[in-house]
Amino acid sequence: MTIGVDFGTLSGRAVVVRVRDGVELGSAAHDYRHGVITDRLPESEDPLEPETALQCPEDYREVLRTAVPEALRVSGVSPGQVVGIGTDFTACTVMPVTADGTPLCELPDLARRPHAWPKLWRHHAAQPEADEINALAAERGEKWLARYGGKISSEWEFAKALQVLRDDPGAYERAERWIEAADWIVWQLCGQETRNVATAGYKGIHQDGAWPSTDFLAALDPRFAGFVRDKLEHPLAQLGERAGSLTAEAAAWTGLPEGVPVAVGNIDAHVTAATARTTGPGRMLAIMGTSTCHVMNSDVLAEVPGMCGLAHGGITPGAWGYEAGQSGVGDIFGWFAESYVPPAYHEEARERGLSLHELLSDKAAEAPVGGHGLVALDWHSGNRSVLVDHDLSGVLVGMTLATRPEEVYRALVEATAFGTRTIVEAFTASGVPVEDLTIGGGMVRNPFVLQVYADVLGRSLKIVASEHGCAVGAAIHAAVAAGAHPDIHAASDAMGRVRAETVDPDPARTAAYDELHAVYTELHDHFGRGGSRSLHRLRALRNSVLTSAQGGAEKGDR
Repeated sequence: MTIGVDFGTLSGRAVVVRVRDGVELGSAAHDYRHGVITDRLPESEDPLEPETALQCPEDYREVLRTAVPEALRVSGVSPGQVVGIGTDFTACTVMPVTADGTPLCELPDLARRPHAWPKLWRHHAAQPEADEINALAAERGEKWLARYGGKISSEWEFAKALQVLRDDPGAYERAERWIEAADWIVWQLCGQETRNVATAGYKGIHQDGAWPSTDFLAALDPRFAGFVRDKLEHPLAQLGERAGSLTAEAAAWTGLPEGVPVAVGNIDAHVTAATARTTGPGRMLAIMGTSTCHVMNSDVLAEVPGMCGLAHGGITPGAWGYEAGQSGVGDIFGWFAESYVPPAYHEEARERGLSLHELLSDKAAEAPVGGHGLVALDWHSGNRSVLVDHDLSGVLVGMTLATRPEEVYRALVEATAFGTRTIVEAFTASGVPVEDLTIGGGMVRNPFVLQVYADVLGRSLKIVASEHGCAVGAAIHAAVAAGAHPDIHAASDAMGRVRAETVDPDPARTAAYDELHAVYTELHDHFGRGGSRSLHRLRALRNSVLTSAQGGAEKGDR
C-alpha cells in the first residue's frame, strides 16, 4: 500500500491506495483552519492589500496529523503495510523559510508581517513585479520568456519574491530559502530539503538547466542579484524519485513507521496525469476544480502562445510537459450560486433534496443552446491562458429583464468551456496536437458541466474514475519511489483509474455552440487583446480606491 496526500486550496486529503491495482482503500480530509487569508492576518486587525492570498503552514501539518491517521483507520490497513508516501500541492504556493525550514511567519518577531507568510497560488498582488519582469525580459530578448507563452505570471516564484523584496526588505533578508510548499512539505516529512523539477520548471523559470541570470536579476533590482544563489538554487530531483525517509517526528504525526520512503514533491494537476493514464504524448488532462489546469506530455518542443509553462520532465521524466490553465472555474460557479441566486431557488433545492448547483444544472440543461442569448468571459480571477493577464475581470453580455438565474449559470459554465477550447486550439495551431482529452477533479461530479464541455469542444471526454485523482497520483508516485513499480508509465497503467464510458458530444449542439464561440472569441479579443482597456482601467480604479480607503483607515486608527 501507499499513501497519497493532496494539499489543495482549502483542505488536504489523504488516500490509502493498493499498489497492485490502484484500488482506494480509505480516505480522509482535513479543512484548513485558516483557509485562505485575504483580509487580515490571524490575531491582527490590520487590513491586507488587495489581491493578497496567504495561508498558514500549521494548517498543512495538521493534514499530516489528522487526515493520514484517519485514512489509515478507515482503510483497515496496518501502518506496517505502507511502503511509501507521496504528496502534491497547489502551485505556485511559495513560502519564505529559514535554513532549517522554519516558516518566517512562525518567528515571533515576524508573525504580524504579511510577507513572512506563505503566498497561495492565487495571490495576485505581485502583478506589478510580474509586469516588470516581463517588460525587462522582452527588452533583453531573454530566450526563456517564450517557454511561458511570452509572460511570467504574478502567481509565480520570482514575481512574488520581488514583491517581498520591494515591500518588506527585512523579511526578504531573513528568508534564507524561498521554497515551494510542494517541496517544503516533503522537507517536513523527511527532514531534508529537496527541490522538484516540476515546480522549478513551471513556476521558477528554470529552463535548459539554468535559472534567470544574475545580470537579469540585478537589472530588476541590485538587491535581487543573489536571489537564485542565496535562496533558491538546489539540485533538482526527478518526479517519482525518493526524496528521503520518514523522520521520527513525521512518523509520529502520521502514524506510519519511521523510515518509510517519501516521494519527491509534485504539483497537484501534474501528479494526476498518472491517475488519468495520460502520461503518453498528446493526451491532455484537464483538472477541473476551483480552477482548471491543463497538462500534457509531448515529444515535440514548441512555443505555444499563452501557455503557462513548459518543462522537460515536468509531468513524466523524459518528455516535454506542457501546462496551460484557467484561473477561475468552480470558483466562478460557486460565486454566482452563493451570491446571486434568489431565496426561492434555495427553497426549491431543499424541497427536491438537491444541492443548489444540481438544481441550477437541471434547470439550465433543459434549454436549447443559445436560448439564453448570453455570452460570458470567464475572467473573474483573471486570465491564465492564453492571455496571461490577471488584471482582466469577468464579463456578461446579453442580459434582459427576462434573464433567469439558471441562464446566467449556464452562460458561466459555457464560458469556461470556451476558455478550454481556446487553449486546445492554441496548442493545435502551434504544432502540439491534442489527441484526446481526459477530465479529472471535482467537476467530474456534475454531468451537465461535462456535457457542455463535450459539446463545446466537439470531442468525447474520458473521465478519471477517482474523485481523489491528485491524492491517488501522489500515491502512484510513492509506489515508484518505493520501488514497487519501475517507472511512472508502468505505475500509471497498473494503478490509474479511468471510467469505461465517455461523455460524447451531440453534433447538433456542437454546431450551435460554434456560433456562440465566435461571439466569445470576438469579446475575448476585444477586451483581452488590446481592443479595449476598460477592464484594466476598472481594476486599476478599484485597487486605487481600496488602497486609499485602507490608508485612510490606518490613519484614523493612529
